[in-house]
Amino acid sequence: MKKLLSSILIFFILGWNTLPALSQEPLKGGVSENDVFEQEMTDLFTGKIESLDRHDIINMTVSQVLDSSISIEGDEFFAEVTDDVYGDKGIIIPRGTVAHGMITGTTAAKRLGRAAVINLSFDYLVTPDGREIPIEGKMTTKLHPVAETSKIIAQDVGYTIAGGAVGGFMALNWLGLEAAIASEGYTLAGGAAVGGAIGLGMALLRKGHEVLIAPGDEIKVKINTKVDLPVYKAEALKQEEVLYDGLTININDVKHEKDPFGEVNTITLTLLISNMSDKTLSGFDMSLVNDYNVKFSPSIFGDTKLMFRQVKPGDKFISKVSFSVDNINRKFWLTFFDRRTGDVITKVSVDNAYRSIPEKSRKKNSKVRASKTKKSFKKENDSFDF
Repeated sequence: MKKLLSSILIFFILGWNTLPALSQEPLKGGVSENDVFEQEMTDLFTGKIESLDRHDIINMTVSQVLDSSISIEGDEFFAEVTDDVYGDKGIIIPRGTVAHGMITGTTAAKRLGRAAVINLSFDYLVTPDGREIPIEGKMTTKLHPVAETSKIIAQDVGYTIAGGAVGGFMALNWLGLEAAIASEGYTLAGGAAVGGAIGLGMALLRKGHEVLIAPGDEIKVKINTKVDLPVYKAEALKQEEVLYDGLTININDVKHEKDPFGEVNTITLTLLISNMSDKTLSGFDMSLVNDYNVKFSPSIFGDTKLMFRQVKPGDKFISKVSFSVDNINRKFWLTFFDRRTGDVITKVSVDNAYRSIPEKSRKKNSKVRASKTKKSFKKENDSFDF
């Protein structure tokens, strides 16, 4: 019995340590986690490094409404990067990257026309490939003190002048032209003075507007830290497409435009279509589909030639088509559907094409989108809210 116990004990002391160290060494022909990780890095990145520098600006849009009359300090929110961030060697932060933010301060609207203020901070980004990047970013709706003061003064002078004009008109209406002539204009001056006092009183009582930042509004976030980042391969950022044999649709240009009502909600595509397939396409079966699978038909305010045209086998031409969308900052695919079955025939990514258009066009689009967002993010107040 003692010999048996001794043998077991020796086995556990010596024999156990002689077993293969499976946790330390992968089996021959196997793949370790490091191998998989290195392959993913090779597929995604060029191997070059760029820096996101201090004072760089990233364009974003928030995912939910931020309202100075409701939101409070400490509220968390998420935003999405709306433009690729480029270094000298390529893209370092792709469009669609999610940013985590927090409201760091709010100031209510005040009398004398002083607007509300929302201050935002950002602490990290989550890229489409799942990497978390720590940053320090800031954004505020507060105007520069000089600009804010001059704006308030200009508005208050407007109130006073308007009040004076109304007062003079009322004096003329009530007392008549004869009284104004007889008093050598003193009735008008008196009326203007009363009107001016009323206007000044309105200016003193007037309350500034509340701030509203809504999804689709573009905010500019200033980076306060320096971060070294790998450069993406262009192929790694391409959106999935559906192609049809013999059918080629190239998006040669993408323009962001205003509709006839002044809203920046129109995307105009310049297309090169070569149909060497067995399909006949109809402009009525064409839509712009976003990443929420919402479909947008061609706009009647743009070029409608392609909308009313059939693209038959053998056709080859260049045309433009415009779409009015709900949020111009979303991802989109130009899609043709089979009228009989409703199946997708072809699906071409606008984002993929956008990265190939000239930088001049991208900058112009950015300016057009910026013109949509009011610099003060003004929330419309009730007409009777003084």
